[in-house]
Amino acid sequence: MKVLFIVPYPTEGPSNRYRVEQYLPYLKEKGIDYCIRPFIPSTFFKIRYKKGNYTKKCLHSFLAFSKRLSDLIRAVNFDIVFIHIESFPFGPAIWEWFFAKIGKPIIYDFEDAVYLNDFKGTNKMINLLRYPKKFYQILRLSSHVIVCNKYMKDLVYPYNQDITVIPTSVDTEKFRVDINKPPSKIPVIGWIGSHTTSYYLEPLRKILAALAKKYDFSLKIIGGREDFSIPGVKVINEAWALEKEVENFQKLDIGIYPLPNDERAKAKTPFKTIQYMSVGLAAVASKIGGNIDIIQDGVNGFLAADEEQWYNKLAALIENYPLRKTVGLNGRKTVEEKFSLKVNRTKILEVITKAYNSGI
Repeated sequence: MKVLFIVPYPTEGPSNRYRVEQYLPYLKEKGIDYCIRPFIPSTFFKIRYKKGNYTKKCLHSFLAFSKRLSDLIRAVNFDIVFIHIESFPFGPAIWEWFFAKIGKPIIYDFEDAVYLNDFKGTNKMINLLRYPKKFYQILRLSSHVIVCNKYMKDLVYPYNQDITVIPTSVDTEKFRVDINKPPSKIPVIGWIGSHTTSYYLEPLRKILAALAKKYDFSLKIIGGREDFSIPGVKVINEAWALEKEVENFQKLDIGIYPLPNDERAKAKTPFKTIQYMSVGLAAVASKIGGNIDIIQDGVNGFLAADEEQWYNKLAALIENYPLRKTVGLNGRKTVEEKFSLKVNRTKILEVITKAYNSGI
């Protein structure tokens, strides 16, 4: 069996790194041959949100388009086409239509509200070129759809009934609790994200400033804006780096995951929550979407619905190291049982096998 994986990003892109790439060694072990084809290379990924570099961006865009055109020919030699998010960022589902037209079963996987057209933090022109109806076109063309939660399963069902729920999972052999980590004299509250999601932190500015008046802690922001600051708060801004991904989580003491109460938050796996918990961090997350399904408030993490709850729960964790330790280890157990690569990799294999059998 041969599978062509069509993904939007290189390994640096967390979406396909966790939804696709981490499963590949297991699939190979099970006798599945594959080829993975990202739309943009690492060199383009690193500059896509930086100002300037227009000549390089234009060149990379042309090369990416040419590369994707070649995938139309390449697909002939594969049994299944597995598409994560989309084949091409603009316009209707032309590539997907072609794959279906030549008789290739399509497995469609996504874990975000890709049907929306308001990606904050991205270029306005790019948003205008998006084609939200493509999402529904791909659903209809697909043999099977993989979603990350029940909310998305219910949304997809009217367009395609062959659905499997697989939450975004973490490799618990890689993301581990650092058993040698000593208690921090000054707790580090951390957030790890990206340029496009850093606006999530805005509602916590006042809360963190109030906490800083009473408690000694530092706030570490990794992957956000380089100039993020809050008056009175010790803020450490660091660039995100793939080689330090696990280490960045392990060095924190408390993980925060504020989310807006919107469609995008409901559509995704709250993966940052899972990553915090996987390394034994006590996480405080917005009482929204999938966080409610993952966190038992006060047992394996904390849910916060308003400013008072954010303040009180962060204060309790800053003050109480044993509480941080207990809650963090309970969180680790939850990830091992429900959100680990070991638990969910067999589901991917089952979907691929089913799609292959349907195409024979």
